[in-house]
Amino acid sequence: MTAQPTQIAPPTNLDIVILAAGLGTRMKSRVAKVLHQLQGRPIIAHVCRTATLLGPRRTYVIVGHQADDVQAAVEKELGHDQVGQVSFVKQTEQRGTGDAVMAARNALAGANSTVLILSGDVPMVRSETLQALIAEHISKKASCTMLSVRLENPAGYGRVVRDEAGNFLKIVEQKDATEEERQLREINAGIYCFNTRKLFRALERVRPTNSQGEYYLTDVPRILRDEHEQVTIYQHNDSREVSGVNTRAELAEFENLLRRNAVRRLMLDGGVTFIDPSNAYVSSEARIGRDSIIHPGVHIEGKSVIGEGCEIQQGSRITDSRLGDRVTIKDHCVIVDSEIADHCAVGPFAHLRMNARMEERAVVGNFVEVKKSQIGRGTKSMHLTYLGDATIGADTNIGAGTVTCNYDGKHKHPTIIGSGVRIGSDTMLVAPVQVGDGSVTAAGSVVTEDVPPHTLVAGVPARIKKKLDEEETKATKK
Repeated sequence: MTAQPTQIAPPTNLDIVILAAGLGTRMKSRVAKVLHQLQGRPIIAHVCRTATLLGPRRTYVIVGHQADDVQAAVEKELGHDQVGQVSFVKQTEQRGTGDAVMAARNALAGANSTVLILSGDVPMVRSETLQALIAEHISKKASCTMLSVRLENPAGYGRVVRDEAGNFLKIVEQKDATEEERQLREINAGIYCFNTRKLFRALERVRPTNSQGEYYLTDVPRILRDEHEQVTIYQHNDSREVSGVNTRAELAEFENLLRRNAVRRLMLDGGVTFIDPSNAYVSSEARIGRDSIIHPGVHIEGKSVIGEGCEIQQGSRITDSRLGDRVTIKDHCVIVDSEIADHCAVGPFAHLRMNARMEERAVVGNFVEVKKSQIGRGTKSMHLTYLGDATIGADTNIGAGTVTCNYDGKHKHPTIIGSGVRIGSDTMLVAPVQVGDGSVTAAGSVVTEDVPPHTLVAGVPARIKKKLDEEETKATKK
C-alpha cells in the first residue's frame, strides 16, 4: 500500500530502539558515522529528536563505536527533561543488526509493547511517516510491519521479495541475492514495527548463515511469516526521506537538500527575499520574518530567529541568535548565541558572542567585538573596540579603540558604564570598574578606578579633572 496515514491513536506502550553502534566504513573516517554533522548537529541527534515526538515509554540507543561520544551527543540534543527517558545499551561486538537489537534483550524481551526499530543514520525521516507506519501495524494487528520504498537504482540495498499475491515472502540482502532478486526495485528501508515479545523470540532463531557471517534483523520477518504470524509491508512514497547516510557524498547531498528546502519554504511561505538562493545557507530550524532580505554567502544556523524587515548582508554568519525587526547586519559579521533588539545595526566585520545583547537602536560598527555584554538603547560603538563582560547604559558613545580589560590572568571582571557617557578613543577600562552617568573619559585614558557621575577623567592612570555641569554634559553629546 502507499503511505496514507491511518487515523489510529499511537500506542501508549510504544518503545523505540535506535541502532547507532556502527562505525560506518564507507565514510572513510575515524569518527562514528552517526556523529558526523548535518546542519550543525550530529546525525543521531536528528533521529533522536524525531523519536521523542512519538511519545515513547522509553527509547533504547544501541551504541558501540565511540559509545561515550554518541551518548554525549544524544544527551546534549535531548537535554535534562527528556534524556531520563533514554537508555544506552552497549553492543560489545558488531555482529549485525540482529545482534544489535539483541543487545536490548534484557530490557525489552518480556515487555508487552510495540517496538519501533530505527536506524541512527536516517536523519530525515518524519514523525508523521513513523506514526503512519505504527498505525498500519496496529490496524492490521501485525506481528511485524516493515517500511519499504521503490528505487530506480536499488543497488546495495536489501530487496523485498513478495509472493504472487503481493504478500511478504522475505528480505534478501544485495550480497546474498540471486540475479533475478537483484532486479527487484522495492527495498527494505530498515525501519520496522514489531510485537516486542515475538521479535525477541524470533531473534533467538536467527543464524549467521549469510556471506557476511552476521545476524541479520532482516531474517526476523521471514521467521515470523514461517510461523504463520502476520507480516505486513508499509510502502512509503518518498525514498529520500527514509534514506540513510553512508558516504560523505551522501551527507553533502542531504545538507544541500535540507538547505534548499528551507530556503524555498521561506521564500514561498514566509515572504523572505534571497538575492541568490543557491548561495544562502539556512538551518531548517531557523525562522525569518516577512520582508527580510538575505544576501549571498549568509549562514543562518541552529534555532536562530530573525524578525521582519531585516537585512543580512553578504558573508555574515548567525548562529542560535535572535534578531528583532528591521535589524541590519552588514557584511561579514559573526553573531553567536546573542540577542539584538529592533532597529539595531551591526558591522561590517563585527563579532557578537556569548549572550551579547543589544537594546533598541543600538549600533555596533566595524571591527567591534562584544562578548557577554549588554549594549543599552541608542548606544553606539562604531570602530575597533572590545567590550567584554560589560553593561552599558542608554545613549552612550564608545570611542574607537576602547578596550574593557576584563581579564587579570585568573578571573574575568565586569565593567559598568552608565547612560549618556562619552568614552574617548583608545580608553582602557581596567575591570572591575564603573563609569557613572554623564561622565567623559579623555582620549587615551587608562581608567583603573570608578568614575563618579558627570565627571571628566583623563591620563594614565586616569584622574578626575573636573565635575561636568548640565551644559557641559549636553555639549559632549553633540
